[in-house]
Amino acid sequence: MSDEPDAVVDHRPHRCSCCGSDLHAALSAEIVGVSERIDLLEVAPAVTQHRRLAVHCPTCEVRVVGPVPEAARGTPFGPRLHAVATYLKTFQALSYERLQAALSDLFGLTLSQGGLMNLLRRAQGRFRCGREVAVSALRRATVVASDVAGVRIEGSKAFHWVFHTADAVVHTASRTRGAIVVREMMDGHRPAVWISDRYTARQGHASTHQTCLAHLAHLAHLARDVAYVVEVSDDPVPWRLQLWLQSVFALAERVTDLATSTLAAKRRTLDRQLGTILATPSGCDRTRALQAKIRRARYQLLVVLAHPGTVESTNSGSEQQLRPAELQREVTSSYRAIWAAEGDAVIRTMVDTIRLTGSSPFRSILKTIDPCTQSSQGAGN
Repeated sequence: MSDEPDAVVDHRPHRCSCCGSDLHAALSAEIVGVSERIDLLEVAPAVTQHRRLAVHCPTCEVRVVGPVPEAARGTPFGPRLHAVATYLKTFQALSYERLQAALSDLFGLTLSQGGLMNLLRRAQGRFRCGREVAVSALRRATVVASDVAGVRIEGSKAFHWVFHTADAVVHTASRTRGAIVVREMMDGHRPAVWISDRYTARQGHASTHQTCLAHLAHLAHLARDVAYVVEVSDDPVPWRLQLWLQSVFALAERVTDLATSTLAAKRRTLDRQLGTILATPSGCDRTRALQAKIRRARYQLLVVLAHPGTVESTNSGSEQQLRPAELQREVTSSYRAIWAAEGDAVIRTMVDTIRLTGSSPFRSILKTIDPCTQSSQGAGN
């Protein structure tokens, strides 16, 4: 139920259902039921014409022309239109053609694709300061998680990177998935812990590394189920690894409830168990390959237990931040230009960072493009 409805209609009885007496309006009434009907008002463009007038001076008869108004300088499109187009293009993954159709069908606006590109490019510039703030926070963080997804830019293969901490999310578009992207982003800063999968380019950027256990659990599952060799050879190693990973997951869920000494003891126990599993002989090639893979990551699996409450056992946070980029790739196939991919990353960086505080994407976009709406229109966004 709304606390501040736009209109209230009272429905009171006019005659007594028992004796038929008139129930005039002066009689007091009590509320016995409330129902609401919610609808959307018709939305139409608000067009304001700014006309410059000329006046003849009655004293010297000079023709005086009014000054050029500020609204007549630059784009004719207002901040809310910029915000709506940016929101639909970036966070609802609309192509330019579908964005044209949405603006036309919903708002009665007809804009060319070239006009939309210019509009979006202007809006992107408003988010660069926010991105710099997020990058600065990233370069001070003690725990950083990262992941990357493939995209297409100008028809060629490229990559969408994400780096995130407790108080910042940074997106960046790049032609490469190499370690140079991480080095340029971190600019010499080495956090205490780095969370990612085992991909080489995301190794060696922090003092310690927490490998995503969900990724390894998936590998263990594959080692058991991809081929029938494990079953026919009765090899127990993949099954034991999966049980070991489940024990780590269960412990990670209650890591903040345990004393430091208890965590240290459990970590030593888990490490010994893993050592035993990895040392188990196996005649299965897939099992031996899995053992070798986990052996290389052995000292990156239990970092979560040394940093209770600050380090996650999986990299699911990065994966969640990447899903919109993956959806964009599926829907629109490719960014038409590198500026579009970079601008998309700039907008997502600022908006996703602000979302950590609970703000909605559209409200964040509108406040960034037109800060004057923060107090006057924030409640309706």
